[in-house]
Amino acid sequence: MLNILWMIILIIILFIIFLLYIGVKISLTYDKKGSELEGCLKILILKKIKLYSVSYPSEKKDEDTDEDKKESDRDIKKIFELAKPCFEYIKEFIKSAMNCIRITKLENHLVFGLDSYADTAQYIGYIWGIFVIINNAHENARLSAEPSFSGSVFDGEGKNELDINLLKMIPPAIKLISKKEVRELIRGVRNG
Repeated sequence: MLNILWMIILIIILFIIFLLYIGVKISLTYDKKGSELEGCLKILILKKIKLYSVSYPSEKKDEDTDEDKKESDRDIKKIFELAKPCFEYIKEFIKSAMNCIRITKLENHLVFGLDSYADTAQYIGYIWGIFVIINNAHENARLSAEPSFSGSVFDGEGKNELDINLLKMIPPAIKLISKKEVRELIRGVRNG
């Protein structure tokens, strides 16, 4: 009887390791036009089974009062002060995490414009330059942008997919969380 229990535990552990090795797939699609935002975020395991999904239909939000904005500014300043000593640790974590992430699809189109034609042309040139670098650096990247000369515009649409190997992500995450400053930042964010 005890042998059967150990076999079941071993099978469960091997299955968990297999799931961590296969990892998760994160899929994000969005379409923003004006103040309307529609999108969907999906987290899939075994690249097919939906673990989590949320859609973002555009909803009209109530205006924040001045008191709410002041409180929010204070919270952001407090979190930023907690985050300052963590930047080096987070930078190191991101470098390690990039080895665990594989971009399978990065297709985005941006419509950008400012009130000034000259400023629009200048910044769209910068955006095109950055997009060319990213498109040449990654085979699955399809980034594009177009200028809009009809006032201030920041619209876009995209389809993005990432595969994350969770098993390789565990050591850098443990190393990050082991830092006292990072734990204080997490507590500060959680407690608001």
